[in-house]
Amino acid sequence: MNESGEPSSSYPAQSSKRREPPAGGPVRPVSSVPANVPPARDPLDPADGPVNAPTPRPSAVRANAAVPTRYEPQPPVSTVPFQAAPEAVSASDTPQADGYGDEVDASTYVSRETPTREEDDPPLAMEAMRAVQILNPSGEVTMPRPDRTRVMCVANQKGGVGKTTTTVNLAVALALHGNRVLVVDLDPQGNASTGLNVPHHTGVPDVYDCLIDSVPLEEVAQAVEGIPNLWCVPATIDLAGAEIELVSVVARESRLARAIAAYPGHFDYVFIDCPPSLGLLTVNALVAAQEVLIPIQCEYYALEGLNQLINNINLVRQHLNPKLEVSTILLTMYDRRTRLADAVEQDVRNHFGDKVLQAVIPRNVRVSEAPSYGQSVMTYDPGSRGATSYFEAAQEIAERGVKEPVSRNA
Repeated sequence: MNESGEPSSSYPAQSSKRREPPAGGPVRPVSSVPANVPPARDPLDPADGPVNAPTPRPSAVRANAAVPTRYEPQPPVSTVPFQAAPEAVSASDTPQADGYGDEVDASTYVSRETPTREEDDPPLAMEAMRAVQILNPSGEVTMPRPDRTRVMCVANQKGGVGKTTTTVNLAVALALHGNRVLVVDLDPQGNASTGLNVPHHTGVPDVYDCLIDSVPLEEVAQAVEGIPNLWCVPATIDLAGAEIELVSVVARESRLARAIAAYPGHFDYVFIDCPPSLGLLTVNALVAAQEVLIPIQCEYYALEGLNQLINNINLVRQHLNPKLEVSTILLTMYDRRTRLADAVEQDVRNHFGDKVLQAVIPRNVRVSEAPSYGQSVMTYDPGSRGATSYFEAAQEIAERGVKEPVSRNA
């Protein structure tokens, strides 16, 4: 304290006279704030910036970049910088509303690229629908039944054209849709019996007993397991010697016709699978049948031997069976990737006309796999292209039989 009794200050007294600035420049006034407190910003000093401005954080700046020396205030939030307008969209690309000035609801708008109902269905769903249609689990008669029994001989002297495969799959397709079908395996190889899973080993009563020993057909026919309304007359290796033994038999050409006519039951269809030859077994089939179904492979060799088969059919018609006619031509093993298949199809259709079925059997591995499991392709893979094609062929044959009724072979 001083002499007057007032407390003395530790700071020196400030003079009322204004200090002159030194020669080097202006000097900030001396503050009474302790030394450890940072000095406040001067609002009038442009180098310090606004009083309430945030302290900028140090950032990495390139050496050659220009660093601003003063604080630039940010524009208000409401101020939007100018933006370039997007490209104009044509009226055809934008969805139109029902009325003028109405907005289009995005949930109801359908693009032109949206797939249709058929295209939107997954392949497995479409395959399942085809399988249900082919298998016909309800057992209804979906294919028309003929008024009389239709005895069809599946013949072609060339081997490997699909005679046995056609016989088995057409018979199964017709039987699954309400027709009573009998398959007569007249080929010593017994492939039709294998495809229907019918025993045909040595010692089993077969078609040989009917031709040579005159055994009734109903004692030889076997019901096919799993397929209602389908029966099969198997063939064993014994049938290979029937060609020679029939030479000395009386009325050797009509032995099979008499056996079929004496059958007590009634069938809608009788399919006879012929061997790849024009011997006595094939002649027996031509005499017993009313119609001839010729499978033709879509290759040149299949056409080369077709004339000889037609000539033999004409001879049988003139001398043994006046009711015989070529009613159906089926194109098999069609490969759409080759021009040869198209050329063969055009030649066959131009020559035979309406006798050629519209359904064409394509090359399909499922058709070849099915016999190894003792099944037809109709039950092995009903959704495959092969099964669908044979189903369409069977349906076309059934519809033709209703439009053109055939007299029963007596």
